[in-house]
Amino acid sequence: MALERFDRIAIAVIGDVMLDCYVHGAVDRISPEAPVPVVRARNQRELPGGAANVVTNIASLGVRVQAVGLTGADDARDGLLAALATSGLVETSGLVADGARPTTRKLRILAGGQQMIRVDYEETGAVPPAVEAALATAATSAIAACDIAILSDYGKGVLCDAVITAAIAAARAQGRRIIVDPKRRDWSIYAGASVLTPNRRELSEATGLPCDSDAEVVTAAARAHAATGADILVTRSEKGMSFIPVTGTPIHLATVARNVFDVSGAGDTVIAVLAASLAAGFEIGSAMKMANHAAGIVVGKVGTATVSRREIAEAVEPSIAPEDATDGRPLSLDQAVALRTAWARQGLSVGLANGCFDLIHPGHVSLIRQAANSCDRLIMALNADSSVKRLKGPSRPLQDEEARVEVIGAMKGVAAVILFAEDTPLAIIEALQPDVLVKGADYTEDQVVGGHIVKARGGRVVLAQLMPGHSTTRLAAGGQSAVPAQTKVPA
Repeated sequence: MALERFDRIAIAVIGDVMLDCYVHGAVDRISPEAPVPVVRARNQRELPGGAANVVTNIASLGVRVQAVGLTGADDARDGLLAALATSGLVETSGLVADGARPTTRKLRILAGGQQMIRVDYEETGAVPPAVEAALATAATSAIAACDIAILSDYGKGVLCDAVITAAIAAARAQGRRIIVDPKRRDWSIYAGASVLTPNRRELSEATGLPCDSDAEVVTAAARAHAATGADILVTRSEKGMSFIPVTGTPIHLATVARNVFDVSGAGDTVIAVLAASLAAGFEIGSAMKMANHAAGIVVGKVGTATVSRREIAEAVEPSIAPEDATDGRPLSLDQAVALRTAWARQGLSVGLANGCFDLIHPGHVSLIRQAANSCDRLIMALNADSSVKRLKGPSRPLQDEEARVEVIGAMKGVAAVILFAEDTPLAIIEALQPDVLVKGADYTEDQVVGGHIVKARGGRVVLAQLMPGHSTTRLAAGGQSAVPAQTKVPA
């Protein structure tokens, strides 16, 4: 995956750093002082939390990172600095110390694997003007020295208006992208940012709109675009994530989490991997897939956790046995089912799109790109020649099935191709049981053949946005000329 690109980049993280403290013990009696359990402490550990967890996630990828935030002048600051120093990749000179407030610290006491109580040490009031100015200066300096910046807001006071404004202005002046994990409901303060990464609830609260279905998320994101001018990446829990750019085609990815033990810090992992991938030159679809897989890995770990570069590479590009390769030939249904089963064992989501795909045009390319971005492995089901003739008339197809399989199989993102002689792919859908079923947006979900089968087992129907003015019928009739500029395939 060329993840060695991470070696050449640096990221600035500005936000609310904190120290997560865990005391693990056992309960074997009730206190004689009050009806509460007595926890006999066995061990204690301290980990970076909040924006500092974003920093740690970035460093775990082998990426250099500059941390900007606010601490007290206390033992908790010392513990946080020690925890951040372990990788050797974190620059902490931007952590401003204010002796008038404590370092934010979350103390969790656990017994038998269950959290008994949490104690917070924090001050969330407005920071003094002098401290505010020091934070703005540190943010500006860090952004100038890095390739991309992150604003990680936990509502503890660091990301006040002045610091946010200074950071976004510095990023724009330096030509750097800046990604914001927002906590406020009024997002106008983030105007000028490159990408916002809210979760589904945060997007709904900021826009006042429901955010359950793909269509609702896209509508809410459009309202956020008007307020911020930023692209929106929404984390949607069990529904995966969606990227809705200001211009271009939305991308919806299904979740890849297999076992969920702890969701704490998953959002930090997403923004860390997304920023690193974009800074390293990966396009947004690939960056999303890496972030999505990283989130799926981290929720399978207990406590605030990170993922490594190797874990991401193995998740995104797991090994496939040589006999699974199709070599440009269509698979039989039995072969496709076997391959789908093998991918499922690896925790990969499988998508299916179908159609005639006679004369390939930009609309086809866009649909296939959207389909590939909605899953880990895409199978294309093509109507066989006999099926095309029944559906389109005796003069079709213009390219026989062998040629169409060769072309579609060579397209980026297509993992396998299968032919079907029936009028619809219903039998293939019943046999493959895909996680994602993709069809053009000229259909409704209720009209998509096999959609009820996919949704009944927890899968999704994705309606790919169409590109107006493109059709094989018009091409065949000689009625379509040069592609207008505004309908070019989005990058």
